[in-house]
Amino acid sequence: MTVGLFGGSFNPPHDGHRLVAETALRRLGLTRIWWIVTPGNPLKDHGALRPLDERIAMVRQMASPARSDVTAFEARYNVRYTADTLALVKLRRPDLKIVWVMGADSMATFHRWQEWRWIADNVPIAIVDRPHSTFPALASPFARRYAFARVAQEDARVLPYRQAPAWTFLFGPRNGTSSTGLREAVHVPS
Repeated sequence: MTVGLFGGSFNPPHDGHRLVAETALRRLGLTRIWWIVTPGNPLKDHGALRPLDERIAMVRQMASPARSDVTAFEARYNVRYTADTLALVKLRRPDLKIVWVMGADSMATFHRWQEWRWIADNVPIAIVDRPHSTFPALASPFARRYAFARVAQEDARVLPYRQAPAWTFLFGPRNGTSSTGLREAVHVPS
């Protein structure tokens, strides 16, 4: 079974998130995608963070039930960092072929993540293009350091079976919706 792990605050989830998940499912030929709703991103302000249960419910409404699972196991296991999440999944489900899925906006700052090199060295990564993020992502420290491990998007279906480091950048339709923009729109005076 091939599973894409798509983590985030999803505060709130939006069509851009759905497009990333659906693109990864289709282009990588994944069996399932797990939406991992984090208790809180260590690199983001938690002041405007909606309650975890509320965000899980919103993701469940958005995610395609046919091939998606929505989980908050990071909260259950008191896991804070993606590297720890991936280590836990690999330990508990060694039978799975997993791929970390993220938008290009996250790739641009991936080098700031806790143990980002461990992640890249241990789990294949699929990056889905996002508006205004293509060039920052492809010029990022991650992209430069791991240029040798890039898999052409035409060969993306092999990514779940590749040994890390391995990554691909998937170009295609993009959706400009952002959680930050949605939160800011709520606070705009009329």
